[in-house]
Amino acid sequence: MTSISGDHVKLHFRMDVDEDGWPPASVESLWAVDLGDGTARLDNTPWFVRGVASGDIIKVEPDSEGLLWAGETVRASENCTIRLIVLKDSGSAAARQSVLEIFHKLGTTGEGIERYGMVALDVPPQADLQRIRKLLEHGEAKEWWRWEEGCVTAAWRATSTE
Repeated sequence: MTSISGDHVKLHFRMDVDEDGWPPASVESLWAVDLGDGTARLDNTPWFVRGVASGDIIKVEPDSEGLLWAGETVRASENCTIRLIVLKDSGSAAARQSVLEIFHKLGTTGEGIERYGMVALDVPPQADLQRIRKLLEHGEAKEWWRWEEGCVTAAWRATSTE
């Protein structure tokens, strides 16, 4: 295990915006812990960046202005990132909080954001992946939310019924 040295830094990720204007920005900045060896460990669940999750070790590339840009993933954490657009009650604060609490009981952490009525879940490998997937699918069928996989693992993919 790499020992953590230094403080939290903002790690910037470049993103491609699609023809519909999504994601709503071309850069997302996430908190990370500088490991002091040209890498950082993500300490934030991504809202929009695809292919990374909290705990991943990412190569850091500073630019001429001192901003830290994300490079390749050096070591994946085995956490998953799942994002939901909460439709129930128009994604109200209470609806987002309810979603967070339901998934927290299955082993996730996460947070909500009012602007998009979103919840971003950090799903560690020891969480109840099968029950989380079933709940995601059930809630989508009931039109409580829509969801997407931001970053998933082989263990997560193995829960798919498709």
